[in-house]
Amino acid sequence: MEINLEWYRVFYWTAQTGSLSKAAERLYITQPAVSQTLKQLEAKLGGQLFFRTSRGVTLTAEGSVLFRYLEQAFGLMDVAEKALGEMHGLSRGEINIGASDTLCKYYLLPYLEQFHRQYPDIRIRVTNRTTPETIQLLKDGKIDFGLVSLPAGDKQVEIRQSALLEECLVGSQKSAGLARQGLAVEELVKQPLLMLEPGANTRSYLDRFAASCGVTFSPEFELGSVDLLVQFALRGFGLAFVPRIAVAEELASGHLVEIHVHPALPERQMGIAALRGVPLSAAAKAFVGLLPW
Repeated sequence: MEINLEWYRVFYWTAQTGSLSKAAERLYITQPAVSQTLKQLEAKLGGQLFFRTSRGVTLTAEGSVLFRYLEQAFGLMDVAEKALGEMHGLSRGEINIGASDTLCKYYLLPYLEQFHRQYPDIRIRVTNRTTPETIQLLKDGKIDFGLVSLPAGDKQVEIRQSALLEECLVGSQKSAGLARQGLAVEELVKQPLLMLEPGANTRSYLDRFAASCGVTFSPEFELGSVDLLVQFALRGFGLAFVPRIAVAEELASGHLVEIHVHPALPERQMGIAALRGVPLSAAAKAFVGLLPW
């Protein structure tokens, strides 16, 4: 079905503003032209897209479906336009990055500082979400690229491996005895465990590891961030699986001790995720070039 792109643009801005007159102002056309275009689009698609109300217009169920897809399409068009504009140099521009709190704090932050020193006029926005949410933001055209913990995948997303993510099991000073002898995975189920909430990529990784060893982890506490896991472990609530880099200072000072697990946790990596087939802007490409491989 071949439809004039301008019809979709009229529909998009009418849905965004909820008003025929406001859409007309945004598009620099007349209100009758907006109304006529919407009638043509509805006729072509075979269904009503808006309810007319005293306050303006509201999307029908069919209109909501169309708007959801067009929002993604126009978002990708904006990305394309920004990429072309930034090809002339890095004196201006914007980068939108997605990353979890942990990856942002312990991996991304030093590179953000370095990039900002080199290109102070490039605006950087970081959206903190879990790995699955970061992948969805990428597919929706809301971010340029994301830092994700692997394994992760989606047919629309291309992921390149980056730095190593090393998890370790830690406890407070009262766990010093366990630190000396270590724990078999089977013995972990008898310990008060602190873990991230279900749905987090790290939690799925740990649950798969437990299953491969024939056990199921039943944590004492399920928390929403690595920082909370560290604080709960420091206060002796239990043993926490956390990235080693997140507890380097606590381990060095002795406030936390590491308990070696047998067999050892399998290695995994961080990944840099980008939308397949969509080139990065010059600014985003320059930033990704700073990240470890």
